[in-house]
Amino acid sequence: MEKTIARLQGLYKYRDLVKQLVMKDLKLKYRRSFLGYVWSVLNPLMVMIVMYMVFSHMFRFDVANYPAYLIIGQTLFTFMTEATGQAIYSITGNGSLLKKIYVPKYIFTLSKVTSSLVNLLFSMGAMLIVFMATRVSFSPYMLLTPAVLLELYVFSLGVGLFLAQAAVFFRDIQYIYSVLTTVWMYLTPLFYPMEQLPQAMQEAIRLFNPMYHYITQFRTLVLQRTLPEAGTFLYGACLAMIFLAFGTWSFFKSQDRFILYI
Repeated sequence: MEKTIARLQGLYKYRDLVKQLVMKDLKLKYRRSFLGYVWSVLNPLMVMIVMYMVFSHMFRFDVANYPAYLIIGQTLFTFMTEATGQAIYSITGNGSLLKKIYVPKYIFTLSKVTSSLVNLLFSMGAMLIVFMATRVSFSPYMLLTPAVLLELYVFSLGVGLFLAQAAVFFRDIQYIYSVLTTVWMYLTPLFYPMEQLPQAMQEAIRLFNPMYHYITQFRTLVLQRTLPEAGTFLYGACLAMIFLAFGTWSFFKSQDRFILYI
């Protein structure tokens, strides 16, 4: 308990550094780009249009308001892959700095996941455009979507912390994770309805795929204009806390050896 309190105090102490690192990541991402942050809206919008044209005509899934269904899944999954993918390099990429001065090492991983969250908020602009274009009705339940994003952020941070420390000792993890996220994408109902899958696979996805629960919660709040099932919400929240606890534990357990490998 004392260690947890000390770490939270350290996080508060270095809050300005986290802000600076987040701003640096955002500026570097769109450096020398003519449209700059507008790409945060244009990119998911253009990807959604391409996917809509492909999947709605070639596979003809019977999904109500398919464009909105598609962009919700695409946006949330893209955030997770971006946040965790950047977290992999958060320690190895700052090795020279960590050798010179003392900074809590988790700050770098936290800043990467947080900068991806800020980018997600920009991307929500594309989601709103699709909602307005497809006439998604406003509902008070939409005000609960930040709770889903918080669950997803905590989950991504936990995964990111684990990957960041693992990449210090096993550099090949970045390539393995790239393959895993591709498989993960196809095993998540982003562009197809869950009902298209065999019953056994549906049960496996509900049990082992955290992204299914976060995306389903968001779609339920926005498209069905009702509360998600309590089990889905609790399962998503518990998974987020479990992954955060495991990621934090593995990170702090191994961080004293980082300096020998970076």
